[in-house]
Amino acid sequence: MKTMKAAVFVKAGKIALQEKPIPKVGPGEALIKVTTTTICGTDVHILKGEYPVAPGRIIGHEPVGIIHELGVGVTGYQIGQRVIVGAITPCGQCYSCLDSHLSQCGGQAIGGWRFGNTIDGCQAEYVLVPFAMANLTPVPDGLSDEQVLMCPDIMSTGFSGAESGQIKIGDTVVIFAQGPIGLCATAGAKLKGATKIIVVDNITKRLEVSKQLGADIVIDYSKTDPIEEIMKHTDGKGVDVAIEALGTQKTFESCLRALKPGGILSSLGVYSGKLSLPVDAFAAGLGDHKIVTTLCPGGKERMRRLISVIRSGRVNLTNLVTHRFSLDQIEDAYELFSNQRDGVIKVAITP
Repeated sequence: MKTMKAAVFVKAGKIALQEKPIPKVGPGEALIKVTTTTICGTDVHILKGEYPVAPGRIIGHEPVGIIHELGVGVTGYQIGQRVIVGAITPCGQCYSCLDSHLSQCGGQAIGGWRFGNTIDGCQAEYVLVPFAMANLTPVPDGLSDEQVLMCPDIMSTGFSGAESGQIKIGDTVVIFAQGPIGLCATAGAKLKGATKIIVVDNITKRLEVSKQLGADIVIDYSKTDPIEEIMKHTDGKGVDVAIEALGTQKTFESCLRALKPGGILSSLGVYSGKLSLPVDAFAAGLGDHKIVTTLCPGGKERMRRLISVIRSGRVNLTNLVTHRFSLDQIEDAYELFSNQRDGVIKVAITP
């Protein structure tokens, strides 16, 4: 039996490189030879035991690669073709998919997230793609792996924060946290037409990158009260849209406090533990606020659109890749990324 190297969840606090069988391809599936992948904040939640996956599961959900084998029924693609696959792999045929909720495929909450969750993921030499006809997206010639590496998850997720927030031309928007997803939300807010974009973080490098991606005002929460600053910049009115991109009680609550009456809180964070609503900030439920959550949109059409944005030059996310590792160094990559050392934003992993 042929084997491959793969990053495997062993137990809470332990992800290790192991030898695993190369997957066999069934009808409607495709085997991708992974050329570049990365580590996501959700993978760190898995590592810490904050999100449950089965021991032995191969982790990772952001693949760029080359088609190695195609199953019966997969047409319109060729062996050797470069592709990306979204972190969310909808079937495209179930009730949820046909009802335009591809991320909730199968009628289960977060059912579209399979890689590294309910099936083996892509921090490996090969990954098996389910529902290949709905999920394989060709990478145009001239685009590097790192140019499209953000498309499968953080670009799609960050942009969805702006889309779900229904940002309009001329809006004032705040994004709490400028990690990879928050930075992509900043870029998405700019594309959607926001004309005053405020971002909140305490890491100088990330605040600098946020300016490159469209932020107009940066607030270091370690030096000043962000809510007071936001109110100064909005003449006491609050923002039209607040995007929460970290997944903590404090940032969620801060988004509510920054909102104008009738504003929209667009939540992208992955929360662990109890999340509560402060009655005053929520105006006892009578402030006409809207709270919307979004799981990374997936599917090949979503990926095609994101690649189109990259190809147009309107957004350049390559500077989000700050560190590079081989798959053999995956444990070192996790140690760096999970502890947010050395100015890391995203890491590129190359099998």
